[in-house]
Amino acid sequence: MNAPDWDVMVATCPSRTSLAKIANKWTAMIIIALSGGPLRFGELRHAVDGISGKVLADTLRDLERDGILERTAYDEMPPRVEYELTSLGQTLREPLTALGRWAEQHIEDVLSARDSYDRQTAPRPLGY
Repeated sequence: MNAPDWDVMVATCPSRTSLAKIANKWTAMIIIALSGGPLRFGELRHAVDGISGKVLADTLRDLERDGILERTAYDEMPPRVEYELTSLGQTLREPLTALGRWAEQHIEDVLSARDSYDRQTAPRPLGY
């Protein structure tokens, strides 16, 4: 039996949902944060500045379901839970870290392009 030819450009292809999830800003930042090793929930929330607890919990659950990260609960008091990239999640480290680096290196160009575009497309006052 031949494996199907997955094509992310086809609306019904299940790989499209994976791409959408991976391309999500919170997913990318969580994976980048976990690239350095396991983190607890509070450490992740601190590392990914601006994420709400609910969005973080939902995203972590989705990534665990997809096999991208592993949640380990330790039987101790107080309870401790850590999140860590699986071997599948490790395959996303390089491309997502590179994407984050690209965003940091090119933000000046992006901001400049936005300003230029906004100036060119700004509504002109009546009578111009």
